[in-house]
Amino acid sequence: MTTPSSNWRPKAIIFDLLTALLDSWALWDASITSTGAEEAQIWRKRYLELTFGTGAYVPYEQLVHKAAQDVGLAESAPRTLLENWGKLQPWPEVVQVLEQLRLQGYRLGVVTNCSQRLGTIAAGIAGNFDAVVTAEESGFYKPSKQAYQAILTAMGVQAQDVLFVAGSPGDVEGATNASMKVVWHNKIGLPRKGQSVPLREATSLDDALLGFM
Repeated sequence: MTTPSSNWRPKAIIFDLLTALLDSWALWDASITSTGAEEAQIWRKRYLELTFGTGAYVPYEQLVHKAAQDVGLAESAPRTLLENWGKLQPWPEVVQVLEQLRLQGYRLGVVTNCSQRLGTIAAGIAGNFDAVVTAEESGFYKPSKQAYQAILTAMGVQAQDVLFVAGSPGDVEGATNASMKVVWHNKIGLPRKGQSVPLREATSLDDALLGFM
């Protein structure tokens, strides 16, 4: 793992939303009342496989339902998840970290793999951002380069001037391939995939951003 260069300061910091900033995993767990967290994580991992392998946008809700079906869950699980979307919660340190970044003059953005409606709800829970781009709006799911380019365009910045905060190994790879410097807020200990190495990997957002705060 490399350390951030002391003479490089990004013009903007762009975040993954549903893992880097929000504890969406707990909401998936709570959507399966009969079998609990283990089966919910199998479902979530199948969903991640689908979204990160889809490319061009298809309805997000459709992928959530398909992932549940693929792992043998009842229709009530995805329905409950989507009905309770507004109950998403940020990780404990997120509000303070975002406030501190704002005070330091950073512009903040989000690019997220979900529909426009659900992305608007989730981003509003996480904080205030200069731009939020969903897969529905860009027409592509991460890790397609078009998804990352859409948020760069929305914020009027170049990839070399951005620090990307990944929440998953797919984002580490995708954002790196899109020419951004990347740190990984790996809150839940997801395994690494691919060849890309983040500048930092940490289990808390403030530690992931050490050197930029």
